[in-house]
Amino acid sequence: MQQTFLTMAPAKRIALIAHDNQKSALLDWVREHQQELARHSLHATGTTGTVLAANTALEIQKLISGPLGGDQQIGAKITQNEIDMLIFFWDPFEPLPHDPDVKALLRIAAVWNIPVATNRTTADFLLCSSLMTGSYQRRVPDYEGYMAARSSI
Repeated sequence: MQQTFLTMAPAKRIALIAHDNQKSALLDWVREHQQELARHSLHATGTTGTVLAANTALEIQKLISGPLGGDQQIGAKITQNEIDMLIFFWDPFEPLPHDPDVKALLRIAAVWNIPVATNRTTADFLLCSSLMTGSYQRRVPDYEGYMAARSSI
């Protein structure tokens, strides 16, 4: 598939997700970086967003809980260019009933070429990157070009 470019604005749209036994780790990370995160638009799945909003001064747009479809809502926002970055503290040791949703979300993030952090160290590196403060051109699938080519067949 051909690619095109989309521009990430200096204020990034960041999705925050954590599995149940990782919510406290994500909350600690968010508290540590609260001042920087306040410059961006934050989105979270329902339970994670509720925990973060109740324990920080950050404005967080909450979707529904991950197992109920929140992971898929985040994925849809990625495909619609409404999310620029995914911070997803997941537990690699815990089997999850909604594991296919998690894999689908990570696949969508890869297809649409957004930065993804699945642990604290990677999240630190992303948030502290010099690319966080300015615009950034990222390559994405050229869906409109693909559809135009398909309609002429």
